[in-house]
Amino acid sequence: MTGTEKQIKTVVIGYGLAGAVFHAPLIQADPAYELAGIVTANPERAAAASATYPEVRILPSVDALLAAGEFELAVVAAPTPQHVEIASRLLAAGLATVVDKPLAVRSADAEALIELASARGVALTVFQNRRWDGDFLTVRKLVESGALGQIRRFESRFEWLSARPRPEWKKGTAGRDGGGVGYDLGSHLIDQAIQLFGPVAPAVYGELDSHAAVVNDDDTFIALTHESGVRSHLSMSSLVAQRGFRFRVLGSDAAYTKWGLDPQEAQLASGMSPLDPTFGVEEPSAHGKIGRDGSLTAVPTEHGGYREFYARLALALRGAGPLPVDPRDAVAPIRIIEGLHDRTS
Repeated sequence: MTGTEKQIKTVVIGYGLAGAVFHAPLIQADPAYELAGIVTANPERAAAASATYPEVRILPSVDALLAAGEFELAVVAAPTPQHVEIASRLLAAGLATVVDKPLAVRSADAEALIELASARGVALTVFQNRRWDGDFLTVRKLVESGALGQIRRFESRFEWLSARPRPEWKKGTAGRDGGGVGYDLGSHLIDQAIQLFGPVAPAVYGELDSHAAVVNDDDTFIALTHESGVRSHLSMSSLVAQRGFRFRVLGSDAAYTKWGLDPQEAQLASGMSPLDPTFGVEEPSAHGKIGRDGSLTAVPTEHGGYREFYARLALALRGAGPLPVDPRDAVAPIRIIEGLHDRTS
């Protein structure tokens, strides 16, 4: 940012995991933005936000945000079922808007938001931050370089056994309404698969299982066949006692297998600044391996880059580049998850 460019006055709506761990720190770290407001009606979260960002205005509601009339960019980090209602109000008011994934629960609602943004001439994008996971960037580099040969199957897992209590809205929201791991994690994994291998053929197989959860899926598997011929097998679960590999990419010449999650979420949750030079850097012990059994070579993991999302967004808002994520990209994953719920309900 040059000295003549004014900071983009930004407000974050919601101060749960998405708002507190991802959006607020990333915005605060980017000199193109002024983190000027945080919206939360929860007294404990309001106190935590005020303690962490004492110069930031804490607002109790979206009504108060709109009445203030002082913001240029709003970030929707509220629970998934509220995304459409809040984003619609922001776009109608002329505010550039970031919506945390998934953009919506219904594909028709996602398309309506995109149409509204276009009609109002307002920027709308979706926080698909895992396009900038270091391990995903590594997979993309290997696929595009041809190091694996012709890709036959892409296997991607995001699973854990969490002792952290689930938010109340997730406990009480049906899977088909956005409460399960299908929408929570599938929106990332499907997006990554499509980014790598292109559009998906209509036939999609899925298993939306509920084991510990009462009203939504907590152990889900989705199989895609891309028009390119590649098959993607995507697993997401909050119940595994032992995690499987994060990625396994099988090609005609070699395979790549990677264990462990990208470190950026854990680094942000620990309080590490996104400006720290080690932010997004993975330990060599976690590097994936390429080759065939008996002849494997470690592949250094690419530097993760969550900061890239807001850096690209700043350029787009100033007319100097495209949006970091085209909101139209969000529709296909939503349609896939929505369709699976419709068929299994």
